[in-house]
Amino acid sequence: MLKRLISYFKKEKDNTPSDMKYLIVGLGNIGEEYDQTRHNVGFEVLDTIAKRNEVRFEEERYGGVARFKFKARSFIMLKPNTYVNLSGRAINYWMQKEKIPLSNLLVVVDDLALPFGTLRLKTKGGDAGHNGLKSIQSTLGSAAYSRLRFGIGNEFQRGRQVDFVLGKWSDEEWTELMERTKVAEDIIKAFATVGAAQAMSQFNNK
Repeated sequence: MLKRLISYFKKEKDNTPSDMKYLIVGLGNIGEEYDQTRHNVGFEVLDTIAKRNEVRFEEERYGGVARFKFKARSFIMLKPNTYVNLSGRAINYWMQKEKIPLSNLLVVVDDLALPFGTLRLKTKGGDAGHNGLKSIQSTLGSAAYSRLRFGIGNEFQRGRQVDFVLGKWSDEEWTELMERTKVAEDIIKAFATVGAAQAMSQFNNK
């Protein structure tokens, strides 16, 4: 009987209105070989948020999912298990399942064009050659979704971009990264509570 009750409450639907639900997606690749690599900074941000809000990721369809509430908003965090190049498939599924509008989608993505640790919130834009963003735009049929660009720098020699992106952080970078993920959490919560415009005004110049 106890197991049935636990199962029931786990499957109980979130009754939060759709306009108060937010899908926060961290882009990255699954597998130990990708742990703590620059391309997985989206995963690191979501892991930090999960830890600070005392929730855990559970494997569900198309990825690990963790949920928490903040100021009456319901946050659904997704770490796709489709690998970066097929991220759009996972995002589309969870948007449909949870009936989340495009305006309430926020994707956390690594960005070579920004200095390490720089954070920029945008409400639309191109894919900048990022295969994950290409997949999302192609699947959703729109580039008008918000993304939090997390700068990973571009300190690599010509022709070594892939090695750099899939390379691991140095110990010094990792320490600073953990501090910047906390700022990323503040931006994400502001995005949902005060709106994208005010969040951009508050954080994009820091």
